[in-house]
Amino acid sequence: MMKSKADEEDYWNSSKFKAFTFDDEDDEFTRLKESKQAVNSIRSLVEEEEDEDDVEKVSWSGEPIGSISWSVRETASREQSFPKINTAPSLPKSNSGYSLSSLFKGKAKGGGFQSFSESLSDSSVRHYAPELRKPKSEYKDYISDWSPEETVQRMQQGKVFSLEKFRSLQDKLLLLDQAVSVHDGNVITAVLIYLKKSLSKEVLFRELESRQTALRHFIHYLTETKEQRLLMELFRALGRTEDMALLQYKEHLSITDENKRRDFLKSCISLPFSPEDAVHVQDHFTLLERQIIIEATDRQAESGGKVEIFQKFPRRASILNMPLITTLYYCCFYHYSETEGTYSSPANIRQTFRIAEKQYFVTALAARAKLKAWLDVDALFSSRNWLGFSRKKSPLSFHRVVDVLQKNNAPVQVLQEYVGLVDDAELKISLAQKHKCHNIVINTYRDLKDRQLLLGYRGKVGRGSVEERKIDELLSNSQIRWKN
Repeated sequence: MMKSKADEEDYWNSSKFKAFTFDDEDDEFTRLKESKQAVNSIRSLVEEEEDEDDVEKVSWSGEPIGSISWSVRETASREQSFPKINTAPSLPKSNSGYSLSSLFKGKAKGGGFQSFSESLSDSSVRHYAPELRKPKSEYKDYISDWSPEETVQRMQQGKVFSLEKFRSLQDKLLLLDQAVSVHDGNVITAVLIYLKKSLSKEVLFRELESRQTALRHFIHYLTETKEQRLLMELFRALGRTEDMALLQYKEHLSITDENKRRDFLKSCISLPFSPEDAVHVQDHFTLLERQIIIEATDRQAESGGKVEIFQKFPRRASILNMPLITTLYYCCFYHYSETEGTYSSPANIRQTFRIAEKQYFVTALAARAKLKAWLDVDALFSSRNWLGFSRKKSPLSFHRVVDVLQKNNAPVQVLQEYVGLVDDAELKISLAQKHKCHNIVINTYRDLKDRQLLLGYRGKVGRGSVEERKIDELLSNSQIRWKN
């Protein structure tokens, strides 16, 4: 059936398809030009932005440009579109132990984590990171010329510093003076080490002579580092002969053989010591010489087995290189009864080394109490006055004597004899109660005529004991006039 012309026009106007006209190409081209202009206008707007990071760039897939997934896809599409250029030997993909996730998670394809050292040692993978430039404010730490004040300040703060720039003698001395002025021992020592390396000994010694604080630090530094030769040269240059002699004398500490040490000490006697130090060095030599003789004699006597005291009390150590008081104690222990003419006689040692009476008394008391030689102990206190009467006298207070005896486990009979010689009544009672010298306490309360104290002490002695009976006799004595 043929449609009318009106129907055909209505069909074309109502359909979603349009009829073909020669103007369509022009319209399509016009729309294309308009679209291109719109894109160009957007690009110009983007380029005019001051901060490009504020504009989010999106690919045709809808993902932000620069994301990981976009990078993977973009790389894959480029590999398909462009021929590859081999700039370095490549490994098969199957042999690679790395994946994209391994770059971010540190995990190999096999599932295990790879250490940092392994990643560095893998020759197939190289990681390059751009070197970050330091702020310009930090360039001063490396390029500026610091003054002595700034250098010392940086040393105190633990910052980077350089002493090599101080080349002239004047600059080095200014640096040293500045270090001394801040009273920092570490900084002073660091500067002195630099001066020691960069200056001759003659110049350094000359300048230190007028800087006593720096000189003391330098001497301490050389002593700690055991630079004996340089220290000796320093003392010689400064004219400090006594210090030089003492330094040389200290070398005996490193000599282990006693005979060689004795000979060395003998050579030190002629060194320029002060009068007081010269006496000590002479005594040191004499003491070691005597110790060598005593040690050889006693070792032979001990090994022979004929001397009773060495069998009953074997020696625990050698007497060689022992202090003077230890040597005196040793001789009071093993050679107390020897005549004054022998080297090992305590009296001879006391006279030779000018030992004070009190020091000799305490040492002899301790040695004889250790041996439980109570007769010798008693003899130490025996004294006679001009009328011929004997009495006990001690250069040591009697309460100290009681302490020495108690430490050596003296019996009560011995202790109470010396507790009774204590002058102070309260101290006497305290010592008597502490060491259970009951007779001392009872007699003291009797002399004080204090009935109540005596009654109270009655409960502290044993029932039926001699002390209890004595207290009862005193309490029943009508001739005593009690105060309470």
